[in-house]
Amino acid sequence: MNEHDETDSTGMTDEEKRRDQLTSAPDAVESDADPRIDVTHRDGVTRIDIRDDADVRPGDPTTEPPDR
Repeated sequence: MNEHDETDSTGMTDEEKRRDQLTSAPDAVESDADPRIDVTHRDGVTRIDIRDDADVRPGDPTTEPPDR
C-alpha cells in the first residue's frame, strides 16, 4: 500500500478524490480524469513527464508543437 491508496475522513483515496473533482463539472466526461503525467522516483530523484497521449498539454495553445 502506498500513500495514494490510503483513505481519509471522506473514505476516498487521493486518486478517487482527483477523479471525483475532475468529473464533477457540468460538461465533464470520464476521459477528463485520464492521467496527464507520469511520475517516476529513482535514486532519490523525482521526474515528472507529460504523457505523450495527454489531451491537455502545457504550452501555447495557439501554435502547433514542433515535430519530434
